[in-house]
Amino acid sequence: MRTHIKRWLRVTVGVLAGAVTGVVELAFALVAGLWLLSTLGRRTGRAAEARVVAVARRLADLERRRMAAFFGTELAAPPSGLPAVNYVATRWALGLLGGVVLACALIGAGYASVAVWGWFLLDIREPGSLVLSSIGGLFLLYLCVQGTYGVALADERHARRFLGPNDGQLMERRIGELVASRAGVVEAVHDERRRIERDLHDGVQQRIVALGMLLGRARRTQDPDKSAGLLAQAHEESRRALVELRDVAWRVYPAALDEGGLAAALETVAERAAIPVRLDCALRQTPPPTAQAVAYFVAAEAVTNAVKHSGAALVTVHAEQRSDVLCLRVEDDGRGGADPSGSGLLGLARRVAALDGTLTVESPAGGPTLITAELPCA
Repeated sequence: MRTHIKRWLRVTVGVLAGAVTGVVELAFALVAGLWLLSTLGRRTGRAAEARVVAVARRLADLERRRMAAFFGTELAAPPSGLPAVNYVATRWALGLLGGVVLACALIGAGYASVAVWGWFLLDIREPGSLVLSSIGGLFLLYLCVQGTYGVALADERHARRFLGPNDGQLMERRIGELVASRAGVVEAVHDERRRIERDLHDGVQQRIVALGMLLGRARRTQDPDKSAGLLAQAHEESRRALVELRDVAWRVYPAALDEGGLAAALETVAERAAIPVRLDCALRQTPPPTAQAVAYFVAAEAVTNAVKHSGAALVTVHAEQRSDVLCLRVEDDGRGGADPSGSGLLGLARRVAALDGTLTVESPAGGPTLITAELPCA
């Protein structure tokens, strides 16, 4: 409820500011129109037109910043030339409409509250009329609340029509984002393959080679005691190879993610970490499997980096779902200085971007390091 009230108040202030600028734009349209008509066909006509365009562009930029501040609308920079003039010359009507709606809202609030203060300040002879006036005021106030949102929406659409970005520009921007994210995913997959190959070559393969050598020596020796010792070493080496193979398989994709969900996978990350990990997983709903997988890899990589590079004594992992967004926060008390452009964090950013999510890294010198991933679940 509080969020809706704050949003309506912000939109109302934006509409009120738009009403003030609407008066300025009406005056500009009248003065500029008369000025251009008076200089039509003269040598000063071009200079007058250039000044009109410059003023219109400033007013359009003011409207763009107003909508960004109060409506959260992102618009392109005002274009030069007739689009800016046409926008300013026609936008005043919406500004004055917003002023009328807000004035009606004040009238409705006055009539709605008369049932409270009217008993003390007015000579009430017909209480029924007072009650009906209050009900009518409440109804008018409700209509004006909805009308405020309507004016804001019409204002935004009017600005997009003249200032953009239009549907074609939005489509081009989206295509560019998809191309970039696809290239990032391909690069992240290649990095992951190289890391798996390196883990297998430097870890599991070396242990299997050592295991083969131990078994070969055990077969060639004639001393039963020495053969038994070599077999015991081979058994221990096979156990270590199996552990490393499980670690590699876990880094590729954890089985706990399918069996128990994100909470179980994060618990395993905390158990396997070399330093204490405080886990806070508050998921009221089950996020999509892709979002859970990316959140797991972000947490696992962040904890691994904290253990290897930050010198941290404690890592805190917090996961929660806000509306349709899965938010994961990993914070450590290490020395900080993490590089977001490094291979590990860059790969995570590409994974997150593939789901249209965002990854932010805050790691000032001296710490702490905070990694936040927001993943859409819709």
